[in-house]
Amino acid sequence: MTMIERSHTNARMSQLVRHGDTLYLAGQVGHGATVTEQTRDMLTKVDALLKEGGSSREHMLQAVIWLADMTDFAEMNAVWDAWVPEGHAPARACGEAKLATPEFLVEVIITAAVA
Repeated sequence: MTMIERSHTNARMSQLVRHGDTLYLAGQVGHGATVTEQTRDMLTKVDALLKEGGSSREHMLQAVIWLADMTDFAEMNAVWDAWVPEGHAPARACGEAKLATPEFLVEVIITAAVA
């Protein structure tokens, strides 16, 4: 039986779950006044969690991105496109959703392979 490892766990959720050679990240949000600032901060958190789990951007399998407003799509993509290593884009979906608080403008959920 494959072991499940959880990190940064509280009563509600874990920020990082490893099952076999797959990492599952909880939805990550960032701080800042703009979608650009929040996206940069959010992706910094993703980098740290991927590294902690033994992975990296090059090993992302899937990304699900939620925007509070789809009019911010191009602004978010400008940061995302610069962050994703060329040739390593994950399967991705992006949609509009009401996020946990009105301050959050963007959220990402990542699944990655262990490097």
